[in-house]
Amino acid sequence: MAYLWLKVFHIVGVVVWFSGLFYLVRLFIYDVEASGRPEPAKSLLKSQYRVMEKRLLNIIATPGMIVTLVMAMGLLASDRTLIHQQWLQLKLGLVLLLILYHFYCRKIFRNLSSETCGWTGQQLRLLNELPTVLLIAVVSLAIFKDGLPIYSAALGLIGLVLLMILAIYFYAKKRRISQEVLIVEAN
Repeated sequence: MAYLWLKVFHIVGVVVWFSGLFYLVRLFIYDVEASGRPEPAKSLLKSQYRVMEKRLLNIIATPGMIVTLVMAMGLLASDRTLIHQQWLQLKLGLVLLLILYHFYCRKIFRNLSSETCGWTGQQLRLLNELPTVLLIAVVSLAIFKDGLPIYSAALGLIGLVLLMILAIYFYAKKRRISQEVLIVEAN
């Protein structure tokens, strides 16, 4: 019974952690793009985004990560044979990438707070897709375990990444055209 409760809270932690990661980088995008706004809107928006980013990082994403990792350790401790399975070793490698991503987001937050962030909105949109790809890979490994067709899964993830890049490209193009139309209409 304890194993099942560990699993429940592990999944809840994952949901909370990913919710935070997905929205955090979206806030970074808004924060960076607020730099192009005229005052006082720029200062007001950036100030509000910083509060939201800090709370999301410290109250949602980081506790979600901690719950996820603590419950995972409990699951591994209750079934020590799991650690020897290849699918779990791959999954743990992907989780390590997610932890690094989490702390890199914390670094971006510090850079935004000190006005030293060199990321553009477009670059952050691409960065925002990384946890999606990692989530799909981790969940696939957890479901299929050693039966995951690695070649097919890798091709599927590559295809997904290409679709995401195209979507971001076309969205940026649409926004640029809309801004040009506004400028022409204003003149």
